[in-house]
Amino acid sequence: MRVFRDLMSLPKFKNGILTVGTFDGVHFGHKAIIRQMQEAAQKISGETILLTFHPHPRIVLNQKGDKIKLIQTIEEKTEILKQFGLDNLIIVPFTKSFSDMLPEDYVRNFLYNNIKPHTVIIGYDHRFGKNRSGGIETFNSLSKELDFKVEEISAKMIDDITVSSTKIRNALLQGEIEKANELLGHNFSINGKVIDGKKIGRTIGFPTANLTVENEHKLIPANGVYAVNVKTGSSSNAYKGMANIGLRPTFNNGSKSIEVHIFEFNKDIYNQKLKVEFISFIRNEIKFNNSEELRQQLEIDAEIAKKLLY
Repeated sequence: MRVFRDLMSLPKFKNGILTVGTFDGVHFGHKAIIRQMQEAAQKISGETILLTFHPHPRIVLNQKGDKIKLIQTIEEKTEILKQFGLDNLIIVPFTKSFSDMLPEDYVRNFLYNNIKPHTVIIGYDHRFGKNRSGGIETFNSLSKELDFKVEEISAKMIDDITVSSTKIRNALLQGEIEKANELLGHNFSINGKVIDGKKIGRTIGFPTANLTVENEHKLIPANGVYAVNVKTGSSSNAYKGMANIGLRPTFNNGSKSIEVHIFEFNKDIYNQKLKVEFISFIRNEIKFNNSEELRQQLEIDAEIAKKLLY
């Protein structure tokens, strides 16, 4: 899959089959759209093109100040889309001024002039342009003039995608990781950097990597202990482990943290990037009377995690 972040660097696409969307939490519903694109491309020896935006439009246009939580960062989204067999991904910087473009200018001057698609596959409810005044009717009205075809993504498919995305988000916030993974069609993951911690885990035989997630809009699952797979740096090797998300109440920490204990692992990974895939929920976070009680529970957690992972 080719990835383009600069419109000036776009090649001449051959019979491009284009769709446009945010595609947050890429899941089976989104895969159905890509399959529709691939089938259309195969008929005309064309190539598939997905155009998405970064930052997410809701982040740019949100006026309430509340923080929007996304299932995937743009990097995670790109990684998943590569696995779907997509030919081209175009990531467009989204700004307020971009959103104020008149719908006709968006289709004619932005999409057509830059991509010249053979076919645009678009949702029946897709809205764009100034005051969200553009829609599939805009594409239909300009399709003859600009010589491209329009295919509508059915209301049922769009509704299924919306429902699935909501279910995934709610499942993650409730710690129902198995349900979220099933709906996603892959394991939910968090990417972050290992930072220096208080090293309390080391004193009770469970050293942990303390993870900081740099994207403030990334959705973090419910507090608790999880069985996880872990990849370090650029390595493709996956290690087994368990992660705790929470406030570390036994030590009155107060601030939310993500800690990962990797089984049979003793390398120095400070300042390295980790990818943590969440496999199963083990238990809620508990406040223990002392560190020995915590250690005993961690022994139990580790046994449960190993049975789930190995």
